[in-house]
Amino acid sequence: MDLFLDTNILIDITANREPFSKWAIKIFKDSKKGRWRLMTSSISILTTYYIIEKQIGSTKAKRFLKILLNRLEVQDISKRELLTGLTTKFKDYEDSVQHECAKLCKSVDFIITRNKKDFKNSIIEVLSPEELYFDSTADY
Repeated sequence: MDLFLDTNILIDITANREPFSKWAIKIFKDSKKGRWRLMTSSISILTTYYIIEKQIGSTKAKRFLKILLNRLEVQDISKRELLTGLTTKFKDYEDSVQHECAKLCKSVDFIITRNKKDFKNSIIEVLSPEELYFDSTADY
């Protein structure tokens, strides 16, 4: 199974945002065990660095990102996704672009985010980290 991780999940794990980080850690641990493959967008990596660098400094932020990049597949965002993101029914532009990026990953089964309401127009099923583990529709 392939999971597309929204930026907030990456920030949860790198910034150790309690109580959310426990779910992000579990997702990454289960990925390491081969339960699923993790994907994200290039913009999520940049945004994560931007946010955590202010909190923990550039040296630690780079160290965390190196670990993340070794555990994730990263889908690039092109001008096409940026333009398409402007024309969707999504209220939030960044989430619209994330969705367009996730669609490029043909094998994505779920988008994982803590902001499900922002993805209500998604054609890919959206789960919170908790639902990933407790939702009976997530066939794993």
